[in-house]
Amino acid sequence: MDEITLAINDIKVTVPEDTTILDAARSVDIYVPTLCAHPRLAAARGLAPNDFGFRGDDKILSETKDEYEGCRLCIVQVEGMDEYQTACDTLVEAGMTVYTETPEIQKQRRKNLFPYLQHHPHACLTCAQKEGCSRTQCSANVPEEERCCPLLGNCELERIVDYVGLPEGLPKYVPQGIPVLDQEPLFTRDYNLCIGCTRCIRACQELRGVEAIGFVHRGGEILIGTANGPTLAESACKFCTACVEVCPTGALTDKEEITAANKEEVLVPCVSACPANIDVPRYIRLIADGKYAEAEAVIREKVPFPAVLGRICFHPCEEVCRREEVNEAMAICDLKRFVADQDTDLWKQRVKIAPATGKRVAVVGSGPAGLTAAYYLTALGHSVTVFEAESKPGGMLRWGIPAYRLPAEVVQREIDSLLSVGIELEVNATVGKAVSMGDLQEEYDSVFLATGAQLARRIPVDGADLDGVLWGMDLLRNVRRGEDVKVEDRVVVIGGGGVAMDVALTALRLGAKEVQVASLECREEMPATEWEIEEAVKEGVILNPSWGPGKIVSDNGKMKGIDLVCCTCVFDEQGRFSPTFDESETTHMETDMVILAVGQATELSVLEGSGIKAERGLIKADTDTLETGVEGVFAGGEVVSGPSSVIEVIQTGRQAAISIDKYLGGSGDIKQALIPPDEFDAFMGREEGFAERQRVSMPSLPLGERHTGFDEVHLGYDEEMARHEATRCLKCDYRLHILAPVAPPEKWLELTSDAVETVPELAGVYRLLDAEKGVLAIKGVMNMKQALEEELQTNERACFFTIEEDEMYTKRESELLQQYLQEFGELPGGGMDELDDLF
Repeated sequence: MDEITLAINDIKVTVPEDTTILDAARSVDIYVPTLCAHPRLAAARGLAPNDFGFRGDDKILSETKDEYEGCRLCIVQVEGMDEYQTACDTLVEAGMTVYTETPEIQKQRRKNLFPYLQHHPHACLTCAQKEGCSRTQCSANVPEEERCCPLLGNCELERIVDYVGLPEGLPKYVPQGIPVLDQEPLFTRDYNLCIGCTRCIRACQELRGVEAIGFVHRGGEILIGTANGPTLAESACKFCTACVEVCPTGALTDKEEITAANKEEVLVPCVSACPANIDVPRYIRLIADGKYAEAEAVIREKVPFPAVLGRICFHPCEEVCRREEVNEAMAICDLKRFVADQDTDLWKQRVKIAPATGKRVAVVGSGPAGLTAAYYLTALGHSVTVFEAESKPGGMLRWGIPAYRLPAEVVQREIDSLLSVGIELEVNATVGKAVSMGDLQEEYDSVFLATGAQLARRIPVDGADLDGVLWGMDLLRNVRRGEDVKVEDRVVVIGGGGVAMDVALTALRLGAKEVQVASLECREEMPATEWEIEEAVKEGVILNPSWGPGKIVSDNGKMKGIDLVCCTCVFDEQGRFSPTFDESETTHMETDMVILAVGQATELSVLEGSGIKAERGLIKADTDTLETGVEGVFAGGEVVSGPSSVIEVIQTGRQAAISIDKYLGGSGDIKQALIPPDEFDAFMGREEGFAERQRVSMPSLPLGERHTGFDEVHLGYDEEMARHEATRCLKCDYRLHILAPVAPPEKWLELTSDAVETVPELAGVYRLLDAEKGVLAIKGVMNMKQALEEELQTNERACFFTIEEDEMYTKRESELLQQYLQEFGELPGGGMDELDDLF
């Protein structure tokens, strides 16, 4: 494309043809104010009104068909043209001379700003005390309903007014009393604050293609509202909140407070809630497009067990999913399983194995933590050997989770994929017997202990040694090993966690006719996930919350039942486990078998003679680095944290790989890009009934067929189901791609020694701001430079400042003050409030 040279404010500018004056000015950092214009939106002029629109239940007919003319704040003077030109839609021409900041232009801009402010609160915009104002009290006695909105101090319209100036003759703001619409999901609409700039409309129409918002003319005003019905859902809104992002006022605001620091966390919570930070929106988008191999690759960039996680992850991502606020959360976990089960190998083509480093790492334990660490360390070029005490790898994935939830072939398939990168595996190799910790420390450059928590936690219960009493983890392991485990007709399971639910459902599959679960916790506090509890109840397990084991009762050595005691509270005021009981309230359950499933425990014989410390049955390791305090030895997973979710354990394995690589002299960078970056397309398209679309239910075995064996209960989505579910996603991450509007030149200076050096040693006022431009302090001082030098040394939160010279005292007063300070070191009373006493 040919380039054109022009002059803007006497600055030579060269840009491609078909560039607007506005973009040309921005290319050389010349600011031109705009309201309707936005970096991601086309010019506003020519936008047509709707025939009608809605503000809540109020249906408003448009009085004219006039197109929107634009805000006209971006007017500029072009030599040779009689009228001002709008910079946002006027193309540059060769040799053009443009002026953007003449007094006449600024005066006209103030006039053009008038219609946007006459029905908008503006009393605070020119207040000398607005910086840091809480809006709760007003020294100028402005009525509360006439004050600006909570965005004061961080408002785009306010910044534009600061730059352009307030129009002359602006009438007093009269509150309109329009009801605030805050009953719908994710964001609030306050049309009292709407200025009619049409940005939201164009974001919805041009960027997204949804067309849920429109405008009408009434009484000479532009009124914006929903286009097809009183509610956002009726107007086919997709709740992407692009409209909120581009709004220059408080008319459209997120219900959850968003700052520059937390924006990504709040807007895309599925990623931030995932311990491994899997790019959930990206892989769901790929599924919707039918790109299943690419979707699996995105997941594998962060976790090496997608098929496992797709079955047993406790999916914290779904608990925070923003679609939940519309109707139901996305089936994030089920979609992960779908792509993992497609058995594609595209990801393997892009796995990069670094050149051999010559370093050797021993990993003790082949559960998810150990194998994850081994995978990433191998990819970094280290030689890794995994030592497993059992006959097969997998740890709790293979031996502790029932096959109806996680089939053995799924575990083996995942492990085979990991081993294919070059990990060496030794089974039946118990560290402490076949090989000692000392041997490992001598032969390997680093050791990672990831032995898990695979034992049953024992508690003292009277009668626990009777025949017919089993321990939960022992039962699950023996069943997974294929042993002939017998259960009686009536079974009572003690415990309220996930292991207890697994034990209860396993007992039903082994032939128990009645299974009851007694837990210390009340129903709401049971540590098992809600879906685990619901599955158990659906299959016939009877819950008995708030009961603890008292005594297991027998008659001539034969199990007869169990006495339970009412638990009144499980945790103390500090949140620590400290159950209390009402001994006067008891009950008795007739039963033939009791299974105690009250948690998991670790086996720490591996530590003998190693010098590694343990506390309360867990290895002590640094929270961040996983170092044990013994040179080169790291530990992580459940052997450090206690019982955890699989995704948390996998993240520990990633953390271990990072720390061990750094210890071995590497960078600790385990990132893998398994597919190229996507070409971003902001378009979504309109879909009637989008908000009402229900989550796609997971196909499952009929209840009547579940107890005949250990076949997998949840069968997985087919392709049609997966794509249908994937297209329910709100695509929350799209909002992060919307560029921020160009702000006026800031008066704030960065608080650095160089900037402070330019400050005059004069009396005046300085203001300090934090990183978010929030006001920290406003102070009047006799020597601004000296005061700011002190702030630079002592105020860690201060990032920006501004100054105003203001001779607070006469020359003679200043001399007396300096003399007093030199003699006494401080003012009477220690502050400025006592100055009058000096004169």
